Amino acid sequence: MQANTPWTIPNALSALRLIGIPVYVWLIISERAYVLAFIVLSVAGATDWLDGYLARRLNQQSRVGEILDPLADRLYIAATIVSLAIVGLIPWWLVFVLVARDVMLVFVIPVLRRKGILTLPVTIMGKAATFALLWGFPFLLLGGLSESSGALAQNVGGVATVLGWAFALWGTYMYWMAGIGYVRAALGYSAGVGIAPTH
Repeated sequence: MQANTPWTIPNALSALRLIGIPVYVWLIISERAYVLAFIVLSVAGATDWLDGYLARRLNQQSRVGEILDPLADRLYIAATIVSLAIVGLIPWWLVFVLVARDVMLVFVIPVLRRKGILTLPVTIMGKAATFALLWGFPFLLLGGLSESSGALAQNVGGVATVLGWAFALWGTYMYWMAGIGYVRAALGYSAGVGIAPTH
């Protein structure tokens, strides 16, 4: 059951995640404050899980939340990967791989809208991919500490880099698999079959 009002706790958390995007970009690009930026991204990752949990727990699902939550996720991922590439913590090819998946889905949305479906359905694979990416990129960000002069910072940065790439590569794979699932669903809907995503 959907809430009668958009003013819900889950929606407030999604809005908080949106507000954090310019703060994160300023911290990493202008200040190179990797630890503070890591904290902002970690909070974003936590709220991504928490808003969904509270929406179900408090029965506060809403139409606004269905749009706001994935929008905040997409914008956060986009801001994160571009800024990490700008400061040299990830290669640009990873940016292109992730952006290409979303470009593919741009062509899927009109097909679904003709069938009265305004947003892409949320799937387990899609949520798992977002979770992995929203935690992988903060670790990659913390990996920037490996460039520091202190031994402790270098060790922390080295471990964070390994964890970050593990999350990021696995998340990228799931991100694409979820995208393919959306395309399959759209083709099913367009054919009048109504196939649900398999991921």
